[in-house]
Order: sequence, then C-alpha cells, then structure tokens
Amino acid sequence: MDPTIKDFETAIAELESIVKKLEEGDLPLEASLQLYERGVQLSRFCHSRLEEAERRIEILNERGELKPAPSALGDDDKAS
Repeated sequence: MDPTIKDFETAIAELESIVKKLEEGDLPLEASLQLYERGVQLSRFCHSRLEEAERRIEILNERGELKPAPSALGDDDKAS
C-alpha cells in the first residue's frame, strides 16, 4: 500500500476532497487524471481496510458465538 496514506479516516477525507474537486470540473485534464489516480489509490486502501474490519468482526463473532444484529433494529416494535 501507499505509505502516504496514514489511516482510514484520513483517506476518506482526502477522497471526499478529490471527488469535490473533480465534480467542480475546473481542472486541466492532466490534473484531473492525477487526482483520479490518487482517488483510486485511496479507494482501494479504504476498501481493503473495510474488508479487514469485516473479517475481524466475523472472527470475533465466531469466537464469542455472537449473532449479527438484524438489519432493521426495532422495526418489529414499530409494526404494531
């Protein structure tokens, strides 16, 4: 991975900034391409960190025999 990417939160913040700049569309083509490439790096980093977190949660769930929470917590109570 890119050593300039420090952590997930920093990567997300930078990625959001890049998206905003690209959406404005005021950049020359080469600058846009460089930002896009950096965005891809950041996106891959974030994706790998999320997958890693998901694996850790699955392992913890298996060890503790925890069951995942339902996707819609409290919806059963509201139905009445």
